[in-house]
Amino acid sequence: MITRSQFLKGAAAAAGALTLRPMVAAAAKAGPCERRPRAITMWDFSWLERRWPGAGYEDWDQILDELVLRGYDAIRIDIYPHLVAADPNREWLLKPVWHVQDWGAPGLVKVRVLPELLGFMAKCRTRGIKLGLSTWYREDEDDIRSRIAGPKEMAAIWLTTLDHISDAGLLDTVLYVDLCNEWPAPIWAPFVKPPLGGSDWFDPRGLDWMRRAIAAVRGKYPDLPLLFSTNSGDVDVYAQHDISFIDSIEHHQWMVGENDDEFYKLTGYTYERFSEKDYIEQQRKAEATYRARPEYWNKLLTDEIARLAQVSRRSRQPLMTTECWAIIDYKDWPLLPWDWVKDVCAIGTRAASATGRWLAIGTSNFCGPQFVGMWRDIGWHQKLTATIKAGPIDPMLRRGRLWQRL
Repeated sequence: MITRSQFLKGAAAAAGALTLRPMVAAAAKAGPCERRPRAITMWDFSWLERRWPGAGYEDWDQILDELVLRGYDAIRIDIYPHLVAADPNREWLLKPVWHVQDWGAPGLVKVRVLPELLGFMAKCRTRGIKLGLSTWYREDEDDIRSRIAGPKEMAAIWLTTLDHISDAGLLDTVLYVDLCNEWPAPIWAPFVKPPLGGSDWFDPRGLDWMRRAIAAVRGKYPDLPLLFSTNSGDVDVYAQHDISFIDSIEHHQWMVGENDDEFYKLTGYTYERFSEKDYIEQQRKAEATYRARPEYWNKLLTDEIARLAQVSRRSRQPLMTTECWAIIDYKDWPLLPWDWVKDVCAIGTRAASATGRWLAIGTSNFCGPQFVGMWRDIGWHQKLTATIKAGPIDPMLRRGRLWQRL
């Protein structure tokens, strides 16, 4: 298997380096331009946690330049607002959320948030990269996140963090603020206690929490697009509830989740976090399952994208998607080829772009340097990011906070 360091020493990286700096310089000098959809990637908590040798994010200048080369102009990251609010300069010891996945650290890791965050944001600004600020509420050794007793406390930690960003003069780099990843999933929001904990976002209590938290943040930052990202199996619910208080539907969508997780049921995948059993099953079955009926699996995805677009029209809300299209969990392992994953992701990206309802589109949730098999195909990324940026925007969406931040 080609390693990241070997690849970067290869001919493709050498050729890219010749054109990369001029592209970055042009992005930095560019003035106001016509608004267009953003090509966004998800660097989650990896941007800060995966900085040991060989983990992919050791050199931010290098990987941001590589991202620009691939055509992306937005990143969604975890900014750990609960830790910033507790002590912005403390070094925190974080526990792993898993060790079989390649997002974040597979073991204990120490991080300091605020100085690093502001430095990272400044580097993004010089490259014309906007940031979606989100959080997975990572668990530290003192379980600071357990202090979030309700929407008031959630809003307070975000306000404190945004104040730091504002004081540093970096608020203009913010594309939007996602107050909680995949609200209110117990893995990311364990501080939400039953009976709400484990419910869908559209539970009346969940909606009330969302409204109150957003209202509190909006009171001080009225121009920032605010939302909660979601992952619901029934996309029609977006049009069945009043979601006018959010600025975009940030829905996470994969082919493997369609038809009641049919693909994962056929391949025996059950979301194990600390066992390789599921990946062994994927090695045996994933590609063959897709190759046996590619048209069937592709149509499941594109039909759902069409439904999402229709729901967006009915709710009069723009769409964003940062985690998406083929398979939820994957990595660089033997017998886990990337070609079929890239094929499905390309189909999903183009289908979403063609609707005109997405203002920010990801190509997959593997668009980061730790996923070498996906990252090294520069041409694949460039084709899709060009499609995203040239995509239409429904005239209905040419208004509002998110439109203004594009």
